Amino acid sequence: MNYDVIVLGSGPGGYVAAIRASQLGKKTAVVEKAELGGVCLNWGCIPTKALLKSAQVFNYASHAVDYGVKIDGEVVPDFKRMVERSREVANGMSKGIQYLFKKNKIDHIQGFGRIKPGKKIEVTGNNGETKEYTANHIIIATGARSKELPNMKKDGKKIIGYHEALVLSSLPKSMVVVGSGAIGSEFAYFYNTIGTQVTLIELLPNIVPLEDEEISKQLGRSFKKAGMKVLTNTIVESVDTTGKGCKVRVKSKKGEEIIEADIVLSAVGIAANLDGIGLEDVGITLENDKIKVDEYYRTSIPGYFAIGDVVHGPALAHVASYEGITCVEKIAGLNPEPVDYNNVPACTYTYPEIASVGKTEKQAIEAGYDIKIGKFPYMASGKASAAGCRDGFVKVIFETKYGELLGCHMIGDNVTEMIAEVIVARKLNITGEEIIKSMHPHPTMSEALMEAVAAAYGEAIHL
Repeated sequence: MNYDVIVLGSGPGGYVAAIRASQLGKKTAVVEKAELGGVCLNWGCIPTKALLKSAQVFNYASHAVDYGVKIDGEVVPDFKRMVERSREVANGMSKGIQYLFKKNKIDHIQGFGRIKPGKKIEVTGNNGETKEYTANHIIIATGARSKELPNMKKDGKKIIGYHEALVLSSLPKSMVVVGSGAIGSEFAYFYNTIGTQVTLIELLPNIVPLEDEEISKQLGRSFKKAGMKVLTNTIVESVDTTGKGCKVRVKSKKGEEIIEADIVLSAVGIAANLDGIGLEDVGITLENDKIKVDEYYRTSIPGYFAIGDVVHGPALAHVASYEGITCVEKIAGLNPEPVDYNNVPACTYTYPEIASVGKTEKQAIEAGYDIKIGKFPYMASGKASAAGCRDGFVKVIFETKYGELLGCHMIGDNVTEMIAEVIVARKLNITGEEIIKSMHPHPTMSEALMEAVAAAYGEAIHL
């Protein structure tokens, strides 16, 4: 029952850490109470992208005539099948993790884990029986759950979170989505595209508020163009669920109004899963409801580590994975470079997609940088025009004296695939001139990045 490494949680932080630990010769186990892969693979990143793909296919089919394709009969979304396909994709990915565990000789301990002093974990199985395991190193990777507001208590039927939104039994006629971060905006786009009348509510002045302001405003225009109602600077005061549907009382600068809908989706953020896992018994220090760690994810108690959504930093799957690898490599005696949180890509899989990294224009100015900006619109892209996807643009921000690429903000088709080029460029301190002189294939969406950089240097060809 003794291991070199035990990981508590099997999400993209936990299972990646476990696999890397095994690769480095460590006897490894993972404690997981639910499906392998955590929220990301089973109830987050993967199944939502499957639903969004269904929405994209439906949208293409609905506009097939624009591409010279005639479809006899009405194009109708099969919501039940969309949900079924989403679950099939998620289940397939979870089985893939099972295979990886077997391949890497990682033990899967089924049950709810609670850490104890002395580098121990007590696991309560589904049958109620408990067993104790010890490890030289324990990594906490328990992830997060949907946050709940006191004036919007979820009941799983009329007021729901992302979990329920993935498996509704029928397509609602109307929905209010509260919160316009990545989760809220993606679900708003999905349901709006397949026929639900969606109202998206955001407390702050712009939707997707962490993005560059120009990106946020472009997405708002695209959403409104698609028939979605978007309310910013608006707060939800209460939700009445006593009737057949929901009556959402909101307040904005215009005053109060009541919005009626079948369902309210709460997407107001996440809360770390720290309850009941034994932190107080071990004496691990918390800071603002997260576990306090150093740059190699060591907690305040030797032998205990924490990664992912339970520590401070962007709550993103790829961040958790990198933290897990860095943590384990340090445990194994290697000398990994600490994660660079200034070079973390953020992606939102709406239509148009959003991808960004680094400082926004406002942040760069507030930080005192002298900047130059380059932009290239998708309307000027040959590939975007050919694809019929002309909404969007690429925006780059450079520091003028040394040419540092401070940030890149994209909105448009395929931008979530294009952002990786910028991550590599920033990692290697590549200059704008080097990007311009790196040949990009034509016609591609990726040319828009080269053209945006060229615009910042006054060398744009197609503007």
